[in-house]
Amino acid sequence: MKKLFNNQKDFIRQLKKGDDFAYSHLLDLYYEELCNYATSLARDNFKSEDIVQNVIVRMWDKREKLNADISIKNYLYKSVYNEFIDQYRKDLSVSILERKYIEGIDYFIENETENKTKRLIELVRKEIKQLPKKCKETFLLSKKSGLSYKEIADFQNLSVNTVENQMAKALSILRKKLKDNMTLLLFLLLENKTNEIKK
Repeated sequence: MKKLFNNQKDFIRQLKKGDDFAYSHLLDLYYEELCNYATSLARDNFKSEDIVQNVIVRMWDKREKLNADISIKNYLYKSVYNEFIDQYRKDLSVSILERKYIEGIDYFIENETENKTKRLIELVRKEIKQLPKKCKETFLLSKKSGLSYKEIADFQNLSVNTVENQMAKALSILRKKLKDNMTLLLFLLLENKTNEIKK
């Protein structure tokens, strides 16, 4: 964090502004360890990923309310714990029959929205393909291949600072192009993080 941001307050300020690079850095820093923590609570890998994704996406949606004086790590850990407790209570309160009913509704909703989701994902992929050559290569090496900035710098024979700038540029372009669909891109980034952990 010291290399990318002046201090934690600066990091949180950038998150509050909606800076996509700060969001990506947040995932790099905490996503895997938060999943491990959630798994220790839920004893279920898939449920733990849902918990962490719910927490991170909710934090992003309400980022403007973040307190710059908090410890972002403590905040995330506490949020994951609270989300686990909420889900646990909901599981206890829902009967077997109610679950079957909800699952049936979900099945129809998923089928109805499947085509729309596919179109949106194709839109995101199209915009990624249209990135400038270096930006696209850097973005894919980071988010698809799961390489660190240092590994990307070595592979491209560039400085780490140049790689960071290319990532910031890529995220800025995608944000302008996708606009209302930016949340989908963030979900895809989360999905890629999940796949990296499972490998």
